[in-house]
Amino acid sequence: MISSSIFLALGPWQIVLIVVAILLLFGGKKIPELMRGLGSGIKEFKDASKEDPAENKDKE
Repeated sequence: MISSSIFLALGPWQIVLIVVAILLLFGGKKIPELMRGLGSGIKEFKDASKEDPAENKDKE
């Protein structure tokens, strides 16, 4: 029986194909804006997860 993890492995051609598809869908100008928004969202998530729970109780 073939393991399902074989299908999850991405080779170099699959990565190239995904990048080309993203470029075709969004265009070269829109991608930096998308990455900037993704980066700020990740930063906000990390900052929120590092907050001390005691600080939240004081604010309420």
